[in-house]
Amino acid sequence: MERREFLAGAAAATVAANAADAASLNDIPIVDTHVHLFDSRRPQGVPYAGSPEWAQEKNGVALPSTYRPYAEPLNIVAAIELEASPWVEDNLWVLEQMETDTLFVGTVGDLEPEKPDFAELFDRFRKNPMFLGIRCGNIWGRDVSKQVPDPRFIDGLKRVADAGMVMDTANPTVELMEAMLKISDKVPNLRIVLDHLPSFDPSPAQQKSYEAALKEIHGRPLINAKLSEIDHKGNPGRGLAAHKERLDLLMETFGEDRVVFGTDWPNSWGTATPAEIVAIARAYFATRTRAAAEKYFWKNSLAIYKWKKRAANQPG
Repeated sequence: MERREFLAGAAAATVAANAADAASLNDIPIVDTHVHLFDSRRPQGVPYAGSPEWAQEKNGVALPSTYRPYAEPLNIVAAIELEASPWVEDNLWVLEQMETDTLFVGTVGDLEPEKPDFAELFDRFRKNPMFLGIRCGNIWGRDVSKQVPDPRFIDGLKRVADAGMVMDTANPTVELMEAMLKISDKVPNLRIVLDHLPSFDPSPAQQKSYEAALKEIHGRPLINAKLSEIDHKGNPGRGLAAHKERLDLLMETFGEDRVVFGTDWPNSWGTATPAEIVAIARAYFATRTRAAAEKYFWKNSLAIYKWKKRAANQPG
């Protein structure tokens, strides 16, 4: 046998073995902690209609009934919605959409902690057990790093923390990561989830600051990571090899108790399908222990989001 044939055969055997290992995780139920709901057919329209590919192909409609056919074949048994609108009334619209589909167990809404009406609005929405927290970050023209010095912003986050709820971030940067450390100092009992960290590609000039932020975050047990957007537009390489080094770094930073799964559907449409997203996540966690995979795919979401099961097939 020639060397080239031997190497090709060895590579094929490795791929087959990795696929078999990933398939061994198929029976683990999945909680998708990052999906978006919206309907551009509404008379007032929507401020966000998914990725450009989704908006064009699917007419800007993402409802529980739209998501379920993607989720069920992948053993996704529960989903958490992340706000896709800065309009206060859309928090209620999302809760109403989820009420009719037990696959959805909660939403992380959009309320601005520094606004005068935040306390009233937060107290109103938190009465619904599916309202799990709020999202702050680099979104809707906001810059969370500039909000941190505002005592009204911090007071609002203290209200979220005291209610036992979570704060998700949006669109990672080094400055956002550093802002989360400052928030953690000011509100030490606040559970924080850093979204889409695998998608952040620091420049060479940012690398030292990025690594320093991760090192500091390592010692903050209430700062968690959403290992979502593994395949992303900035790094379109398919397959685990393109992403394993960064995933290993994030797992070293957060540990197996502080990471959760998310598809970012349908913002991810055009880059990766839900099936492709689940496949690469399973491939990665097949390189770790089954216990770590169970924590990532569902157990940690219970501890971080405190969601309540609504269907018999949901673990908890």
